[in-house]
Amino acid sequence: MRTTLKIVIPLIVSVAAVSLFFAAYQVRTEKRLLRNDLSRRAEILGESLQESVEPLLDRGAEKNLQRLVERFGQREHLKGVAVYNGAGAALAITPGLSQVFRLRPGTATRAFQKNAGVGGFLSAQQSPSLNAEEAAPMHIYALPLHRNGEVVGVLALFHDTSYIDVQVSRTLRDSLLSALFQTLLITGLALVLVRVTFTEPLTRTANWLRTLRMGQPTPTSELPKGEILDEIHREVTHLAHDLHTARAVAEVEARLRESNASIWTAERLRVSLRNKLQEKPLFLVSNREPYMHVFNEKDKSIEMIVPASGVVTALEPILLACNGTWIANGSGNADREVVDERDHLRVPPDRPSYTLRRVWLSDEEDKGYYEGFSNEGLWPLAHIAHTRPIFRPEDWLQYHKINRRFADAVLEEMEGTESPILLAQDYHFALLPRMVKDARPDARIAIFWHIPWPNAEVFGICPWQRELVDGLLGADLIGFHVQSHCNNFLETVDRALEALTEWDRFAVNRQGHITRVRPYPISVAFPENSNAISASRSSGEERAALCDEMRIEASLLGVGVDRVDYTKGILERFRALERFFELNPAYQQRLTFVQIGAPSRTDIERYKNFLDEVSAEAERINLRFQTARWKPIVFRKKHHSHEEIARFYRASSFCMVTSLHDGMNLVSKEYVASREDEQGVLILSTFAGAAHELSDALLVNPYDVSQLADSIHRALEMTDEEQARRMQRMRHTVREHNIYRWAANLLSDLTEIRVELTERMEAPQAT
Repeated sequence: MRTTLKIVIPLIVSVAAVSLFFAAYQVRTEKRLLRNDLSRRAEILGESLQESVEPLLDRGAEKNLQRLVERFGQREHLKGVAVYNGAGAALAITPGLSQVFRLRPGTATRAFQKNAGVGGFLSAQQSPSLNAEEAAPMHIYALPLHRNGEVVGVLALFHDTSYIDVQVSRTLRDSLLSALFQTLLITGLALVLVRVTFTEPLTRTANWLRTLRMGQPTPTSELPKGEILDEIHREVTHLAHDLHTARAVAEVEARLRESNASIWTAERLRVSLRNKLQEKPLFLVSNREPYMHVFNEKDKSIEMIVPASGVVTALEPILLACNGTWIANGSGNADREVVDERDHLRVPPDRPSYTLRRVWLSDEEDKGYYEGFSNEGLWPLAHIAHTRPIFRPEDWLQYHKINRRFADAVLEEMEGTESPILLAQDYHFALLPRMVKDARPDARIAIFWHIPWPNAEVFGICPWQRELVDGLLGADLIGFHVQSHCNNFLETVDRALEALTEWDRFAVNRQGHITRVRPYPISVAFPENSNAISASRSSGEERAALCDEMRIEASLLGVGVDRVDYTKGILERFRALERFFELNPAYQQRLTFVQIGAPSRTDIERYKNFLDEVSAEAERINLRFQTARWKPIVFRKKHHSHEEIARFYRASSFCMVTSLHDGMNLVSKEYVASREDEQGVLILSTFAGAAHELSDALLVNPYDVSQLADSIHRALEMTDEEQARRMQRMRHTVREHNIYRWAANLLSDLTEIRVELTERMEAPQAT
């Protein structure tokens, strides 16, 4: 209550003060208007009498003057009329007027002297000679009287003004009552509104924070909502989330210490990077940006979206841990609207933790560098997916140009930082390490290659293999997903360049610079003590809810999650499903396979055609088997959020990852991490890097349609006990080798290289 009064009392005082001010203004205005009205009426009456009085002065008819004065003296509010001669004596006067006015008053004297009408108000204090009865306030208006053009007298009109004071007093009373009523009404409303919209929501928010502090989660539906408290609510929500996260991290760390486990967490990564980087910022460069801004087509407002990208998912925890700078292609059509003059933006939007630096590309540059050389040349070359790579000289020029532009942006961001650390990403920037190293020899540079590296003979197809390999060797550390890709890279170096390949320690010495080549199997963030997952529906409930949303009837679901890319084996997967339903008709009208397919690189003809092929194949198989309420394949060709995909993971009996060739494929690890119920079966291609770690999946050759069909049947027939055993082992692997461990290993190796290089540089000086 005291808080409410502290808020309301200043409001009461303010309202009362404003009301009194306007009451005083209203009274003053009323008094002025009434006086002006009386003055105008006196002037009109005086001018009318002047015309009647002046002829009577010529005849010297005092009796006629007296009768005229007495007749006009009966007007409303007119106290009396007097006619004075030039000497100031009264020639005629209304009987009711005081004897004082038988001599000309000062107002009349001024009118005589000025030969003009003069008016004025007279109060009791200004006429002490009047008795109490005669001392009522009055207004006197005097006009000169003429004979033959000369002033020979004065006409004076005396009006009683007491009615003005009465009217003003009444107005003052009404204004004060109105001000009092308004103050009371506004005070009452303010008390109610402050209590409903401010005091009670704050009390509920305080109670919510108290329960969170005590470790007792409260349903978010009980939180206050409303425009007034939206900003406070957002900040309180972030604070509550941070409190919950900190508590969960502390619990995980305590449990890990108790069990002597060595699992990496976001907090452990943050502490490790802080120690290893010694408060220096980390610079990261990738083609894909973590946040994109686009214009809303309906109202042209700016919306922020998170691009669907495994690279973004894997890398953001690193930047969140070390407050670094992420340099990326600004690809959103509203990206320029939200950056500062240096093309910087602090992200994430809700809790800014690192800097996003955007680099701008024209449509022509993007078409040559990204669509052309990167994705029509290097992508099919690396994946060996039987799609012919296309290498155009003009695309190569754009690739070189954009690598230089990004390198310049990196160097600009590094300016002023001693021994900076750079982590470059993927096949889009093969030339960048050399460009940065030449300009900043003190920089420590790592590049992680997220796609496969083919054997030396295949890579030799690229007309610019020497330039690409030399560019990569500008890095101090090159990371691949698996050891076989490291082997292929060293073989390519042997065939393409003059360099010393040190196979015993997997390093390349080119012109005195050492580049280490290491496998770092990338992973995902494993959920620890996730209340969201624990409180979610069971697998069966989630499946039923999804079937209702998709308007199908099915007791079993399978799922595939991919970009619509020809390397993902989606067509082979569909044909295996067709074969499965042929061999196992009992599963018709029971099993539906949901393919979540995010359209990708649709400006490239091969990808556009492939999307049409996948859609046509799903439609062909559905037409063969579907019924009114069931179909074998649901192809959802749109982008899905992580939350939407997680629902399908938890509801499915199996997940198919049938890549024809893949660096790692994080879908397989995401599926395993999401299955807290330790159920479900992973069908995994042997050509995906994840197959080296997840050996408890059903490993398949994606080109073998019959084997794929058999693996689907085996997954559906597998007992709950076997599913649990397999899933437990895979979850243990993903939990132990999560994204934080990947980042810690890679960056730890890079920072250790810095120490080795420092020692090597100091040794000659000591000699």
